[in-house]
Amino acid sequence: MKQITTIIFDMDGVIVDSEPIHMKIEQELFHELGLEITTEEHWQYVGTSAHEMWEDIIDKYQLPVSADKILAEKQQRYLKHLSNTEKLNHISGIKRLIRHFYKHNKSLVLASSATREEIKFVLNKLNLKTYFPITISGAELERSKPDPMIFLKASTLSQTPPEQCCVIEDSENGVRAAKAAGMRCIGYRNPHSGDQDLSKADVILDDFGKQNWEKILS
Repeated sequence: MKQITTIIFDMDGVIVDSEPIHMKIEQELFHELGLEITTEEHWQYVGTSAHEMWEDIIDKYQLPVSADKILAEKQQRYLKHLSNTEKLNHISGIKRLIRHFYKHNKSLVLASSATREEIKFVLNKLNLKTYFPITISGAELERSKPDPMIFLKASTLSQTPPEQCCVIEDSENGVRAAKAAGMRCIGYRNPHSGDQDLSKADVILDDFGKQNWEKILS
């Protein structure tokens, strides 16, 4: 196997523990729209873009509203929540891991289904902007995870062949996208991301603590 030179990070659920916030706001919107969507059905959308999720729900439940209108309201509430939060909860050990890869000359890319505005806000709030010269928003792409488009774009922008890229993901959709892109994948089991099937990942971790990263990446 060729040496891994580029590490591609998902954001929600991998860098920032934001899935509970997204879920809470979306459940509020479901209720306001008169929908009763189970937690299990809701978890199925983890990892995909919010636009794709809302388009699917609007079509499925025949809602007389546009995805763009709901998304604008959802993003306003989400960013307001983050702005009012004094300390944004990041995943334990993730900052140390990012610095470790950066120190060892790995190229770092952030590839998230979140909007560009949300990505910039989180990286600035956590003081991580310096480490990610390349950021990709899945909200700007035609196809969302589990389609591999976002990771193939990361490969192109970082000028790294897919086989030399490793993706860190916490969702089934993200893992499937990484493997479809021909990349190595580390599945992070985040208890706040629901019961995600990460079985297609090359390695599954419960934490980012003391790990033999040289062995994991090889």
